[in-house]
Amino acid sequence: MAEAASVAAESLAGSRARAARTVLGQVVLPGEELLLPEQEDAEGPGGAVERPLSLNAGACSRVRVVCGPGLRRCGDRLLVTKCGRLRHKEPGSGSGGGVYWVDSQQKRYVPVKGDHVIGIVTAKSGDIFKVDVGGSEPASLSYLSFEGATKRNRPNVQVGDLIYGQFVVANKDMEPEMVCIDSCGRANGMGVIGQDGLLFKVTLGLIRKLLAPDCEIIQEVGKLYPLEIVFGMNGRIWVKAKTIQQTLILANILEACEHMTSDQRKQIFSRLAES
Repeated sequence: MAEAASVAAESLAGSRARAARTVLGQVVLPGEELLLPEQEDAEGPGGAVERPLSLNAGACSRVRVVCGPGLRRCGDRLLVTKCGRLRHKEPGSGSGGGVYWVDSQQKRYVPVKGDHVIGIVTAKSGDIFKVDVGGSEPASLSYLSFEGATKRNRPNVQVGDLIYGQFVVANKDMEPEMVCIDSCGRANGMGVIGQDGLLFKVTLGLIRKLLAPDCEIIQEVGKLYPLEIVFGMNGRIWVKAKTIQQTLILANILEACEHMTSDQRKQIFSRLAES
């Protein structure tokens, strides 16, 4: 809180725009405008000049920037929409730009096209299922959005079932729409989740951390017990182990790992492995 207050005072006292490279890992506030160093091949090292970030793809643009959660494109500017720490991931080519996002402790999910989420079927209206995904309104799911589904061969979906699917429509002006098939018409792991297991909710930041390719937490959990696990970008996790006790242990570990250090996590895993 003290850090956020100092940043707010500094932002109000000084200029509105801030250089992104100087605030990476620091708290940014909604409404701030980001400045990035322009990459010019003709200039030597240290010759970059701070300019407002231009997101328009033109012939003169040499830097491609992807806006992640917490950032919004507004014309040719990049504005902060959430309070949190600014993060950056360099592109594989190393040509500048990359992905920028704000790492916040947000729990309310805003649907994004292409996100894989876990939803709960709340109602059936004609040929459409209403699915609670944790957003401001339920998503719609057609019975034809399952692998092999036809008018005669309808999927066995009941109110209260857990659905793992992805968004094909998600914007502020339309109702979100889900499907349980990929672009080739295959389920690819999506559909109705089994009746057993445990569903719990964590922060969106922890979900992104667990889904990282090099996440050590998932590797350590996989060595502890045999398990089935499903992650939803809406902050929901479904886990199932061999016994109810093991399922509860895994759920408690995943919920607490957000605030644990690597050493604390290793101590817990070593104790569980010995028991």
